[in-house]
Amino acid sequence: MADTEKLNLDSIIGRLLEVQGSRPGKNVQLTENEIRGLCLKSREIFLSQPILLELEAPLKICGDIHGQYYDLLRLFEYGGFPPESNYLFLGDYVDRGKQSLETICLLLAYKIKYPENFFLLRGNHECASINRIYGFYDECKRRYNIKLWKTFTDCFNCLPIAAIVDEKIFCCHGGGHGAGGCPAGPEAAPQHRLMLLSRAGLSPDLQSMEQIRRIMRPTDVPDQGLLCDLLWSDPDKDVQGWGENDRGVSFTFGAEVVAKFLHKHDLDLICRAHQVLGPGPTRVPYQWSFSREGTLTLEDVAGFF
Repeated sequence: MADTEKLNLDSIIGRLLEVQGSRPGKNVQLTENEIRGLCLKSREIFLSQPILLELEAPLKICGDIHGQYYDLLRLFEYGGFPPESNYLFLGDYVDRGKQSLETICLLLAYKIKYPENFFLLRGNHECASINRIYGFYDECKRRYNIKLWKTFTDCFNCLPIAAIVDEKIFCCHGGGHGAGGCPAGPEAAPQHRLMLLSRAGLSPDLQSMEQIRRIMRPTDVPDQGLLCDLLWSDPDKDVQGWGENDRGVSFTFGAEVVAKFLHKHDLDLICRAHQVLGPGPTRVPYQWSFSREGTLTLEDVAGFF
């Protein structure tokens, strides 16, 4: 679809929402032209907006989806379907789950329909070298073709990297404490698990927010440096300063790094997500890594529903 103005968003969103209440796993088969149009138009919008978003509350900020489409629908049922609520999602929309295509298509459709109220940050899985391995490539190839996967890659390379909410909360994708999978739809208990803040990784290279603003798009995710760290670094309460990351990518950072970062940039909080926090009857959808003035980890959406 060369002319994205012909994109019928209401029809696309309507068909994507028709499966509400159905047994999890029922696919929505949009046409290839419709999906390509979503990628092209949303890419255009991403590039028209800053790479470092400056947003205002009220805003609901949500953790990873990872292809768990029915969990995404339940999140909207609880938090309000756009435009009833404003949203910021923190990345990792694809891979692992069985319905990455429905997930990313609904998110892109809402981004196009409500560009000033619905925001998507880039996660480490919005990268060709990662989603080539962890499921999204195979899903695109099985249901459509490899060319469409490449179109998604071009779109992902233009996503914003970070956001600041009300000038006090720094939000970016960051990393987790391991690459464990998320529970799949029907066997995971449906609890109210809306994320109210965000996730973040830090970088020893980050001295000024202007450095983020200067990152040029489109761009792949490099193996090292500022952009890599913002998508991969992890807090670690046992680390003083900066430490090696067990992932083999980026760094870990300790409480002192967080305190200095918050003070230098006049921020109140860094929030992150990207991990299942553990089972048990007292399980909650968040965990403080250091203190209540430091880093807050929020449960993945796909791990909590």
